[in-house]
Amino acid sequence: MKIRLLNANENPPMDLLLLADPSEKLIADYIERGECFIAEESGEIIGVLVLLPTRPDTVELVNVAVCKDMQGRGIGRRLVEFAVDSAKKQGFKAIEVGTGNSSIGQIALYQKCGFRMIGIDVDFFIRHYEEEIYENGIQCRDMVRLSQDLL
Repeated sequence: MKIRLLNANENPPMDLLLLADPSEKLIADYIERGECFIAEESGEIIGVLVLLPTRPDTVELVNVAVCKDMQGRGIGRRLVEFAVDSAKKQGFKAIEVGTGNSSIGQIALYQKCGFRMIGIDVDFFIRHYEEEIYENGIQCRDMVRLSQDLL
């Protein structure tokens, strides 16, 4: 698997980005302001991640997704590890990520990759998304915020 920066003349893989974030409007906004990386295998795009500088010395992993038929193979973990490594190389002191309270697998993955829970943005998904979101039989209401020091 190769991970590379999306070329300026390439369209971002919206189908993949929408797996992690159902809002095309929000995706378009942070794609414009951040760095989009794609993971390829045998010439096929199989994953994506977006890093967005948010505050001095801090970057946020705002989107990470793997093709449905490629999930469960450790690709998501490799993408998260790439994001952490990329943030370190760029000189950031911290990397943050936010995910839904219903995203049980993602919360576990981020903790396995060294992230720690730092807060909850109550009703984030109620305020920012028109459609209700359900995962794992749970309504996605709150954003769980996680962070990792890169020093």
